[in-house]
Amino acid sequence: MANGKMTKKELLSRPVKHIDITSFDARGVIDSYRDMAYSSRTLAQAADIYSMMLKDKECAVILTLAGSLISAGLKDAIITLLENNMIDAIVSTGANIVDQDFFEGLGFKHYIAPGSPEAPPVDDLTLRDMMIDRIYDTYINEDDLRACDHATYEIFNAFAPGAYSSREFIEAMGAYLASNPKFAKNSSIVKTCYQKRVPIFVPAFSDCSAGFGIVLQQTEAIETGKGQVAIDSGKDFRELTDIKLACKDTGLLMLGGGVPKNFAQDIVVAAELLNERKGGKARGDIGMHKYAIQMTVADSRDGALSGSTLREACSWGKVDVVHEQMVFGELSALFPLLASDAYHRKTWKSRKGFKFADLYEKGEGMPTFNSGKKKVGAR
Repeated sequence: MANGKMTKKELLSRPVKHIDITSFDARGVIDSYRDMAYSSRTLAQAADIYSMMLKDKECAVILTLAGSLISAGLKDAIITLLENNMIDAIVSTGANIVDQDFFEGLGFKHYIAPGSPEAPPVDDLTLRDMMIDRIYDTYINEDDLRACDHATYEIFNAFAPGAYSSREFIEAMGAYLASNPKFAKNSSIVKTCYQKRVPIFVPAFSDCSAGFGIVLQQTEAIETGKGQVAIDSGKDFRELTDIKLACKDTGLLMLGGGVPKNFAQDIVVAAELLNERKGGKARGDIGMHKYAIQMTVADSRDGALSGSTLREACSWGKVDVVHEQMVFGELSALFPLLASDAYHRKTWKSRKGFKFADLYEKGEGMPTFNSGKKKVGAR
């Protein structure tokens, strides 16, 4: 502590530790919640619905992520679900995938802020001067984030000029981590999804470190007369819709709301439009999402999407109401219980992953990263 004030090294001394859902069995807690009330009972009902999804071998599970979840310590819980074929596609905010998960895949960490957000030992203007970014009660080293920005720039700069979906860029990010022995020991959702052939979509891809990487690549391309790479949001939507067309039954496990929630729900309507174009029915030929869970602290009374109920989504033809459950509560406290319950029930044991990433052909302009032993690239 210098001059009575905490140094940057002291402020960034306690890394966030990711919860291990295999180390405890939440089934007993969920069982007891079933006979309680409020969020405890709805969480137990949601756990039952997730178990039903996993038992239904013809049903694909789509996970959506909104809010700062990876920085909060949920990364390893999600990786456990991925490794055991309990998730088949992900739709997320850019921060979770790039600024937080890819960031940690590069070897960087998030840190526990001392004190409390209501009474911090260091004010935010001082943090800014120290190049420390704050997410509520978590700190990030801005110098590390700049390195992450540069890594995304390097990856995007390896693409041939053209427009790509966020899935293609994230596929390349996974290949980048998987191909480099330097990152081998670092756990990462992006890397695990690349290896398990689980596609990740980030509809608002520029709203994170990836956006800075795109800005750097495009600016340099303009200055040097090279071709630019760009994000094709329409291709994102079409590729995610391909999953609904390829798999009749789908279930949603939604953590938070926002753009990922709506994007994942809308693929039902997009699939219906494509079906109608071929002479099918406007409604009825394409099934709504068969199962749906949303965990959120958002309220429904302002009409915003994040807090809108799943029953409301039924009126839009997106979500069936037979197996749906809203859980109103904070995700870092509730999701590990649901995930641990699902892991220890072991209904996933006989389940095979859909490997939806193999639906898509490798784009001609996508890079291949070489580890020195074998080529690893977006396939």
